[in-house]
Amino acid sequence: MRIAVTLAVGWIVLCPQPIRAEEAVVLKEFVYETAPIPSCHASTLIEVSPGHILAAWFGGKEEGDPSVGIWLAHRTGAGWSAPVEVAKHDGVPCWNPVLVRDRETGKIVLFYKAGPSPERWSGLRIVSEDGGKTWSRAEMLPAGILGPIKNKPYRLEDGTLLCGSSVESWNAWGCRCEITPDLGETWRVGNPINLPDNLHGLIQPTIFRAGPGTLRMFMRARRPIGKICESVSTDEGETWSPARPTELPNPSSGIDAVNFGDGRIALVYNPTVRERSPISLAISSDGGESFRKVLDLDEEDGEEFSYPAVIETSDGKIATVYTWKREKVRFVLVDPTSID
Repeated sequence: MRIAVTLAVGWIVLCPQPIRAEEAVVLKEFVYETAPIPSCHASTLIEVSPGHILAAWFGGKEEGDPSVGIWLAHRTGAGWSAPVEVAKHDGVPCWNPVLVRDRETGKIVLFYKAGPSPERWSGLRIVSEDGGKTWSRAEMLPAGILGPIKNKPYRLEDGTLLCGSSVESWNAWGCRCEITPDLGETWRVGNPINLPDNLHGLIQPTIFRAGPGTLRMFMRARRPIGKICESVSTDEGETWSPARPTELPNPSSGIDAVNFGDGRIALVYNPTVRERSPISLAISSDGGESFRKVLDLDEEDGEEFSYPAVIETSDGKIATVYTWKREKVRFVLVDPTSID
């Protein structure tokens, strides 16, 4: 077997070349083959019940166009349902949906943003009480609250949601944790999270458990930084350390991570500095101290595969959705037991 050598000590070290995707991928398909939208981006997913996946994304003429709304589709044993638009606002585009399901009640909340641009958008939510079949009218979040900005919240044992959020303003990008104990009815906001020497660098956090009493936040970084950055909390997300770069490359593109049942952590990301291809799966067995890239989910020179969302399903699979060439949403199911 050929060996891929990477010199980044402490993160990715002398590791076997990524295994072939077919050895771990259980299913790989598009959420839709045809849709009444020419462009899509920023997908999200949840498992409504065993075997029932719900995915959402924003779509329309192109990102930032007033035609852009929030779309969703269900996957059951019969395959994917036809996409339907569930949120739209006249004169402004919608952005970055995030699906959340409450374990106790089964209520589903879809958080999203609407507004002319990320500098001027507002946070909103809609709610479903019937597994995503019907949805409430859109409700604005309080001024200054954006909700989970791209990635799913991290759920504490008491049901509190730690929502990785971020602000993109003129010459300043930064992250924070927006905390809600009641699915977005009430909120409090944690401390700003920035690189100490760069206040225009970080957005779109993902949060995962690093160990007992410790949470990690990974963040997308602007291209001059070129690395995923991290922050650490030792008080269940109430406060976070200043950010620092890891050795994991990032081409200013979205990432997502999830803890799964055997104690490992899955990370889906673009392992490059400049391109949004390939999009890959990496695994950590040490609480996020180091990650090993295990397979490329999609790769094609000059194309875009980006903005993943990843969850663990009830039967222990890794499920992810991501943007495929800005044309479709790709769904991939991976069996982590086949990955050493």
